[in-house]
Amino acid sequence: MPRCRNTGIQVTNARISPFAVPLGGTPTLDRHSLTMQITILAAGQGKRMNSRLPKVLQPIAGRAMLDHVLTASRTLGPQALCVVYGHGGEQVRAALDAPDIVWAEQAQQLGTGHAVQQAMPRLSDEGAVLVLYGDVPLIRAQTLHDLVAAAGNSRVALLTVNLANPKGYGRIVRDANARIVSIVEEKDASTEIRAIREVNTGILCAPAALLRGWLGRLENNNAQGEFYLTDVIAMAVADGIEVVGQQPLHEWEVLGVNNKAQLAELERIHQRNQADALLEAGVTLLDPARIDIRGELVCGRDVEIDVGCVFEGRVELGDGVKIGAHCVLKNVKIGADTRVAPFCHFDDAEIGVAGVLGPYARLRPGTLLAEDVHIGNFVEVKNSQIAAHSKANHLAYVGDATVGSRVNIGAGAITCNYDGANKHRTVIEDDVFIGSDTQLVAPVRVGKGATLGAGTTLTQDAPADSLTISRARQISLSGWSRPVKQKKT
Repeated sequence: MPRCRNTGIQVTNARISPFAVPLGGTPTLDRHSLTMQITILAAGQGKRMNSRLPKVLQPIAGRAMLDHVLTASRTLGPQALCVVYGHGGEQVRAALDAPDIVWAEQAQQLGTGHAVQQAMPRLSDEGAVLVLYGDVPLIRAQTLHDLVAAAGNSRVALLTVNLANPKGYGRIVRDANARIVSIVEEKDASTEIRAIREVNTGILCAPAALLRGWLGRLENNNAQGEFYLTDVIAMAVADGIEVVGQQPLHEWEVLGVNNKAQLAELERIHQRNQADALLEAGVTLLDPARIDIRGELVCGRDVEIDVGCVFEGRVELGDGVKIGAHCVLKNVKIGADTRVAPFCHFDDAEIGVAGVLGPYARLRPGTLLAEDVHIGNFVEVKNSQIAAHSKANHLAYVGDATVGSRVNIGAGAITCNYDGANKHRTVIEDDVFIGSDTQLVAPVRVGKGATLGAGTTLTQDAPADSLTISRARQISLSGWSRPVKQKKT
């Protein structure tokens, strides 16, 4: 069945976050007048995914599909949040268990009605129950708020959508006064009913006590031999309970995932939605179709992002930051006017203003760069602090080091921080010049204003304002001849 997807976007000064109430305005739900309970059906095996990973743990934008649904659900502040699990249940619980979740097992998959039956013992008869699906990863939170508000305390509210091609979906049947009277699955539908284009998304909200009674009366005398949740609609009508329809703002909200092709389709829709929000907030994207945001991206003014970049975790880009093509940034904060050339990988790092980095630079966890630091091509920095105006422009490794201001680290220079068992620290004070192909064997300190000659292997502290050099004496042998290759006999 079609399912809703959640862009999970909020833009606040170019802030793209999957954890906030998405676009669409202020929620209309009055939590003081309605007790809200939510059950999420997440027991399906997902055979067509052809994966050992349970279907609801398949990722969209770097997060499990079920996690997206949980995030949207929590914006309603439910009094109870029940997840119905089945195939791969222990994996699902281990991945997403939280204090606010109660779990209900569906050992046999006998239909959506049967799944909700498993949740009801964990829910009270107070207020309403909202039924969601773990493989509908991107249902917008605003859509859920509107649906719950439409249901109130006494009505049943269905999320429906009109499709140009409704084949395969349950049809919404209305009477002459356009009131919903039932849902008919396609396998059980007549030719006339199959012509209806309004279809059921599977998402509904109903009074808890009434829903419990209707579920107890479900039968499986249908083509599938399953207990359909949709059958409760006809029961509600027969009991004189008003059934109202609510439609999402976008048709793409009601897309579900049954295979990897559909997963990829939703991923692209989600990423394009995030790109559009960035563009609206003033960020320059060289190609909106080629960006991946797998977490939270916060941008200042006049930020420019080239093609193929991936943002994971929380990434903050200050005013005027430019990110070159094919960079991967995870949990990074970058100061204003910094330039990042293509093919850089940064992970758990903080970069000051006016920096110049890359191409092919790598910053590993614990890196802290101050103002106007240059980290060039094929330079790796790990668990190190580098003060203002220092440079390592090419082919260097700086690990477990404290580097002062105005330091120049030459090509091929490395800190030897690991002795095979423990890490040791290197301290390089202000205004130091480190010649090319130098090895600093930690623990070691280089004093302020010192110079290390090219090719030096430093094993003891280097004094301030002095030249330190450690290199074998150069000799030249006259009359020396290169070996000649012997002919084979």
